[in-house]
Amino acid sequence: MIKVGIIIASTRPGRVGDTVARWVHDVAVKHGGAEFELVDLKDAGLPHLDEPVPALMRQYSQPHTHRWAATVASFDAYVFVTPEYNRTFPGALKSAIDFVYAEWNNKAAGFVSYGINGGVLAVEHLRNVMGALGIATVSDQVALSLHNDFVDFTVFKPQAHQEDAVTGMLDAVIAWGGALKPLRND
Repeated sequence: MIKVGIIIASTRPGRVGDTVARWVHDVAVKHGGAEFELVDLKDAGLPHLDEPVPALMRQYSQPHTHRWAATVASFDAYVFVTPEYNRTFPGALKSAIDFVYAEWNNKAAGFVSYGINGGVLAVEHLRNVMGALGIATVSDQVALSLHNDFVDFTVFKPQAHQEDAVTGMLDAVIAWGGALKPLRND
């Protein structure tokens, strides 16, 4: 059975990302087919990128980088739960991605985004970054609108069809995460 990390990308005080991610986790556990774990970037203890050597070299010098590398390496696939800030994903997520390199390779990723327009621009930027890391992104994604899936833009109340969207995305992430496993074992 593969292991999927559900990554909470927002570290902002008063965020809703943790609520959204817990909902995704609940849907995922009900779905089954993999082991699911929440990963909160707020708790990862990563400063702004402070490694003197590029991540591609895997010469990590900081204890927080070694911990983060072990966390990232422990998963076969990821679901990124991200807001859209100024038409892209949060800087904290970009920094966390850039801390390590090989630990991301040959894995799969799906996306749950939220924002005024469902956070779709954040996901489009993330897809480019994932491609550079050798992560296969699935086409199914969940786009949560602040207008339709939140009350007063802050209280998460997803429309009923969104659970089906999560299920479809998870089907693809689990399939791709499993299909890529032989590449990770080599």
